[in-house]
Amino acid sequence: MEVYLVGGALRDRLLGLPVVERDYVVVGATPQMMLERGFKQVGKDFPVFLHPQTSEEYALARTLRNPVSGSRFPEPHAAPDVTLKEDLARRDLTINAIAESETGEVFDPFQGRRDLQAKCLRHVSPAFSEDPARVLRAARFMAKYCDLGFQIAPETLSLMREISAAGSLETVAPERVWQEMEKALLLPNPGLFIETLRQCGALASLFPELDCLWGVPQPPKWHPEIDTGLHTLMALAMATRLSDDPLVRFAALTHDLGKGNTSAEILPSHHGHEGRGARIIRLLCERLRVPTHYRLLAERCATYHGHIHRLDDLRPGTVLKVLEGLDAFRQPENVARFLLVCEADYRGRGGFEERPYPQASRFNDLFHAATQIDKGELKRMKPGKAAGEAIRILRLEAIKAVM
Repeated sequence: MEVYLVGGALRDRLLGLPVVERDYVVVGATPQMMLERGFKQVGKDFPVFLHPQTSEEYALARTLRNPVSGSRFPEPHAAPDVTLKEDLARRDLTINAIAESETGEVFDPFQGRRDLQAKCLRHVSPAFSEDPARVLRAARFMAKYCDLGFQIAPETLSLMREISAAGSLETVAPERVWQEMEKALLLPNPGLFIETLRQCGALASLFPELDCLWGVPQPPKWHPEIDTGLHTLMALAMATRLSDDPLVRFAALTHDLGKGNTSAEILPSHHGHEGRGARIIRLLCERLRVPTHYRLLAERCATYHGHIHRLDDLRPGTVLKVLEGLDAFRQPENVARFLLVCEADYRGRGGFEERPYPQASRFNDLFHAATQIDKGELKRMKPGKAAGEAIRILRLEAIKAVM
């Protein structure tokens, strides 16, 4: 039984980056041998085990074999006779197909170290296409390492285009698509993930709601960049600059989805896009199994972001309606996230990047006022519909006093 360090830990160490977690591959072992050594199996039929002390993952060496379950693609097969090279050959990119023995000897049969030095993301073999989700992974690695100067190899980008054109991405499980999206949202440049998917034709298959924004015009008076797709990337970039919260970034990415199906007769105006956008977000999130807390914030931002841009023109009742729509009084953290998305939308435009956004602090003041109503009077109220209406009136009066 031989144990090798593989994957991200070795890759990042060779790049001089911090190592977050370590994964290992085990050659020449059976599940029973792992269990006898105290390892805990992850899933009943999955050949991955957790170390009894460190909880690090140890996977049995695997190769790919012809499917037996009706799948269109080869399936992983673990066995004691699978060699290290066979295991590395099934991996996606050469930079992920490097291994190190317990004595420190490095095994690099596919020139991964060369590609690390050349800042190149290159597929290991044509087997890359046997798991279409690797298109998403390659796009994510592009976003992850772009600051280091990495580029996708031309032949790999060509293969990604072939996979997209063949319709293979439709077989990727929705949960897998969201998993890659969520990981990308945590990166310093999530917009490059979207751009790379669009470059290889994958965005239209995976996120058609986003892809259709390119080529849709906006009024140049308010959007000097004009193109809605470009504005979306600019808003995402600004959200990334303002916050490392993936919920904020996702909401910024999706805030203008309603502009994708604006009637051609009214372009470049987009009257009613807020409500349309919220409905599109709901359908997108249902399709990709996006967690509820992501969906709710994105829907609320799509619905109400325009109100904050026009805050000076709002009536007190409308301000209260927005706060209630945000569920601000039960979940006050929603307000801070919402305002970050509004600011990202406002400043994510050509020439607006460094402009102040005073609407955020003014809306915060209104929210604060609405929360400072007489607590003593509240305690004297009997629970019920009448009490709810009375509280609403008190909040409305507090907002009026500040406006």
